[in-house]
Amino acid sequence: MKLLLAEDEVGMSRAVTAILTHNGYEVDVVFDGQEALDKAYTYAYDCMIIDIMMPKLDGLTVLKRLRSNGNVTPILMLTAKAEIEDRIEGLDAGADDYLTKPFAMGELLARVRSLTRRANNRYTPTRLTFGNVSLNLDDYELSSHATVRLARKEAKMMQLFLLNPEKLLSGNDFLSYVWADEDDINQDVVWIYISYLRDKLDAIDADVVIDDMKREFFMLRRSRK
Repeated sequence: MKLLLAEDEVGMSRAVTAILTHNGYEVDVVFDGQEALDKAYTYAYDCMIIDIMMPKLDGLTVLKRLRSNGNVTPILMLTAKAEIEDRIEGLDAGADDYLTKPFAMGELLARVRSLTRRANNRYTPTRLTFGNVSLNLDDYELSSHATVRLARKEAKMMQLFLLNPEKLLSGNDFLSYVWADEDDINQDVVWIYISYLRDKLDAIDADVVIDDMKREFFMLRRSRK
């Protein structure tokens, strides 16, 4: 799972990153609120851990901007403030949980597990759309000016694209989302399925395309044609 950690205290950031990485999480680390916002707009995350007191933009401002932009990623706020009013303000702004400093690393891990588990179990619409393309998750039909039927793994890949349009997704994002239960699968299979999806988007005359950036990231975006 991929996490974003926004914490301006270098020592705290290193300690949290170490424990999260040791427990199998991939962690992107930033040290101010503007960086956190830029990362959240660019990449897809399973959970974000955001400190309230940060330079450039405070954590509450970051939280409010993400929620107003439609970002529903689970967010755990870190705060040195224990006042109930601060917690209420954050929860009203869209925070999913709060953790007051100093905290035990075990509790942090438990909160992250809880938030990502809830996110994975939350309701997902049966029809996803972007541009003139829609995906029906009940029957795996991809539609635009025409309709094609996707294989199950193709549909899972397209689902991840449509849940994160115009965001950079790595090969590992797809491997963990589509092939999590399969061993001995490498990123070559992602490229094969990307080519399948490109052919099917062309076949239905979609106004969206799949870009790749130096074979490291993929993005579903509106076509410029």
